[in-house]
Amino acid sequence: MKFIRMISLEGFEPVAVSPHKQDPAWKHCQLFIKDQPNGVKAELKKCIYCGKVFQGGGINRLKSHLAGRKGNGPTCDQTPPDVRLSMLQSLDHGIAAFRHRKSQIVTNSHHSPSELDNSFAENGECKLMVGPDSTSLVNQEEDVGMSGNGVGLSGNLTNVPLEVDNSYRSNAAMHRSAGVPILNFSVNQEEDAGMSVDRRVRWRGGTSSADTGSGSVDGVTKLSNVSAPIPIAVGSAFSEDTQGRSTGFPNSYWLENEEEVGISNTNVSARKRVRGESAVGAANAGTVDNNYEVKEVGNQQIHMAIGRFLYEIQAPLDVVKNSVYFQPMIDAIASGGKGTIAPSYDDLRGWILKNAVGEVKSDIHQHMETWARTGCSLLVNQWSSEKGKTLLNFAVQCPEGTIYLKSVDASYFIFSPDALFEFLKEVVEEVGVGHVLQVITNTEEQFAVAGKRLMDTFPTLYWSPCVATSIDLILEDFGKVEWINSVIEQARSVTRFIYKHVVILNMMRRYTFGNDIVRLGVTRFATNFTTLKQMADLKFNLQSMVTSKEWMCCPYSKTPEGSAVLDVLSNHSFWSACILVTHLTNPLLRVLRIVGSQKRAAMGYVFAGIYRAKETIKRELVKREEYMVYWDIIDYRWKKLWPLPLHAAGFYLNPKFFYSVKGDLHNEIISRMFDCIERLVPDIKIQDEVIKEINLYKNAVGDLGRNLAVRARDNLLPAEWWSTYGSSCPNLARLAIRILSQTCSIVQGQENQIPFELLHKTRNSLECQRLSDLVFVQYNLKLKQKVHKHKEQENVGPISFDRNSIVEDWVTEMEMPLEDNENPDWMSLDPPSGNTRLLELSVDEAEDLGSGFDDNEIFIRLKVVQGEC
Repeated sequence: MKFIRMISLEGFEPVAVSPHKQDPAWKHCQLFIKDQPNGVKAELKKCIYCGKVFQGGGINRLKSHLAGRKGNGPTCDQTPPDVRLSMLQSLDHGIAAFRHRKSQIVTNSHHSPSELDNSFAENGECKLMVGPDSTSLVNQEEDVGMSGNGVGLSGNLTNVPLEVDNSYRSNAAMHRSAGVPILNFSVNQEEDAGMSVDRRVRWRGGTSSADTGSGSVDGVTKLSNVSAPIPIAVGSAFSEDTQGRSTGFPNSYWLENEEEVGISNTNVSARKRVRGESAVGAANAGTVDNNYEVKEVGNQQIHMAIGRFLYEIQAPLDVVKNSVYFQPMIDAIASGGKGTIAPSYDDLRGWILKNAVGEVKSDIHQHMETWARTGCSLLVNQWSSEKGKTLLNFAVQCPEGTIYLKSVDASYFIFSPDALFEFLKEVVEEVGVGHVLQVITNTEEQFAVAGKRLMDTFPTLYWSPCVATSIDLILEDFGKVEWINSVIEQARSVTRFIYKHVVILNMMRRYTFGNDIVRLGVTRFATNFTTLKQMADLKFNLQSMVTSKEWMCCPYSKTPEGSAVLDVLSNHSFWSACILVTHLTNPLLRVLRIVGSQKRAAMGYVFAGIYRAKETIKRELVKREEYMVYWDIIDYRWKKLWPLPLHAAGFYLNPKFFYSVKGDLHNEIISRMFDCIERLVPDIKIQDEVIKEINLYKNAVGDLGRNLAVRARDNLLPAEWWSTYGSSCPNLARLAIRILSQTCSIVQGQENQIPFELLHKTRNSLECQRLSDLVFVQYNLKLKQKVHKHKEQENVGPISFDRNSIVEDWVTEMEMPLEDNENPDWMSLDPPSGNTRLLELSVDEAEDLGSGFDDNEIFIRLKVVQGEC
């Protein structure tokens, strides 16, 4: 197999990997097939992580690519760690198994022909291939580390080029009479146990005075005068040759070791030495194989012990992938050795908790040191406990991260704007009035009233409703539009059917290369549209599935539900509507991802994101009476946010957008920038300096106009850009850094896994203080890991009970049937792929916002909505 750096996929069609292909590497590639003029199908394998393409050969080269093992072509630098480890283990296990079989062959080489014949009769792993006056032994095992174009223990070898020459014909009768029929053929051996070689060996039987050693003809090395059978493989029985003669022995000479190439019949001592080295190698292979098996058994015992513990304490199973502290805990236990003693109950609620509180407070102190420079946002998150209590959690966000402050039981005053104002005022003063730029709450009316009173009390901060909540409400309203709701219901009928049957779900995952068609969003309403986009992206895969022979032979496809699924997936109108819905909602989903990002502050991007959403809707629908339906939905939910100057100021101060506008910015944006200057800069003299420096910013004077700064407009975060190049206008740069460092939404934590309710229920003051510290540590550790956990750790299967509330409309039936012909067996379910590279969203959503903001209709609507507020 050869790696192709640049290869066209023109004419190739993606096909599902056959379920008969059991090698684990098949789950991590995309298979393409093309019919060639000669009737042979050309096959390409594409790595789903880096996109490199492999042509021909077995699966072993791709496996080495995924494992990062050099020597067999380029390696993949984007393979997930768990996949890389799995491929390494598979390669090592295959090599050990091959060497073990090879050692058995060496042992059998000392047996008589009759003994070998009996062993072949018990082993059915080879088949007889017919050539002119000859037969051949070909191994048909699964690829275990070797591949090639000829013989060589590779998968599904059916092409062994046969060559017959005069020496074969002249000596055939002599060998046949000796009970050892002869075979001449050429062999191409590649990738022996993972090592790529290019040796072509031609085996010839008989002796000749003219050919007493080895030579080369047409690039094929000839071996002659090999006096004894030299085994390379153990095969099935050959009781008769092509003429029906009883042979009792495979009609070929065998090569014991590649070092035998070129060894003549007279060099007996060298052959013995090679045989001895092979025996030692086989013994070492057995040791390696045993060590691997012992390690596997040990890991299984460890995993079972962890599983029993998590099951017994009823812990959420997603902790093993969502917690960045899980693997360090395993490593720490392993480093302690066999005698490691578990901490006691008193230790965990005593000195360990005390040290953890100290660590968290140390991290918080580092955050607080940056507040004077970057400012911060106070986040107020409301949620209801299982027993109906309404709790308010207070957190502070800055570029360093988010920290939890405290929790308050607000059940008795949540609907009182006056009481809410008092609590908000108290927390603002606790954090520092000079540090807080904005207080973010949900969009309910009592918070709006309390927020406005807070702005009157503290003239240097803003109250803002959560942007994520507003976007979610917009998506909810979009889903209520009749034709969009119809598309969602049709799509749900497909997913409910697929996720109901194990056989269909496994089939779907094979056709989609391990991807699920239900894609989880942040909320239920976001999930509706992320799933529609996923289905649109997998349209051809799903259509290939329902038109395949496998689908037609499946009994579930013949049920009324199966027929309905076929109708939906074959309906052009459904797919057209589905694609249109994704085009209308993708910009809103992008804004939702931006405001939820832990990598960048969203303040410099929200205004541009909403602008792009309206622009896209207008472009898709064209007619004003059609796109205004959706603009009105956006404006209705966004009207509490339009008057907020911070979003417009963030747009103005983001150099990526500011310098992309041709001509002057719209007056509404400039006016809101002035509002921010007057409110956030209390000193009048500094206000005047900021206004002067705005002209320097507009004209890119000084360092702002350097080539470095121009290139960095798209590369650096906006706040970092001002920090690096804003020295020529220090007052404006200071204000820009503070505005562009803010978030726009409340951090959604997993409050149901933290004992807030128990905290407010405890009466003993000492125990209440201990619980308060425990909650303080738990919540802050959860917030801290949000920044560090990898993207692949966030993937959760759509039928996992850990996220059931978000996807239940897509994977659960309206009513559970009392009887079902199928007995669902989750143990036979194929797991989804951890890789979503084929369909993954943009790594940096802000890059998709582009440049150019010149649609005056959008800005006019901005002014109209502001007048309605």
